[in-house]
Amino acid sequence: MSRELFEAARAAMTKCHAPYSKFPVGAAILADDGNIYAGANIEVLSFPEGWCAETTAIGHMVMAGAKRIREVAVIAEKLELCPPCGGCRQRLAEFANADALIHLCDADGIRKTLRMDELLPHGFKTEVIG
Repeated sequence: MSRELFEAARAAMTKCHAPYSKFPVGAAILADDGNIYAGANIEVLSFPEGWCAETTAIGHMVMAGAKRIREVAVIAEKLELCPPCGGCRQRLAEFANADALIHLCDADGIRKTLRMDELLPHGFKTEVIG
């Protein structure tokens, strides 16, 4: 499944809209329903406004009715390993358990895997989502 997740993130990256930063990013989520939801970063003229690849993938997951993140793969065209930004770390933590896996990828595949609690050790806690 990890290879499928990587492939989905890499494919999503090719669909990004990054005319200002020229920094394509793709992300893919394996959700609790067993499906993969992918997203790319999307920039707008009022850059740096826009949204990250992880945010897009989370939106697809939520809109499909899935509730929890099991694993995430993130890839950037111009960076060997691209961890999620601070805002996306908290967004991911909103939908992931502490042991959810975050895969950092390069062009060839997964290169480093962290647990959610390693990526964001002191994130805000919520009682809304179990």
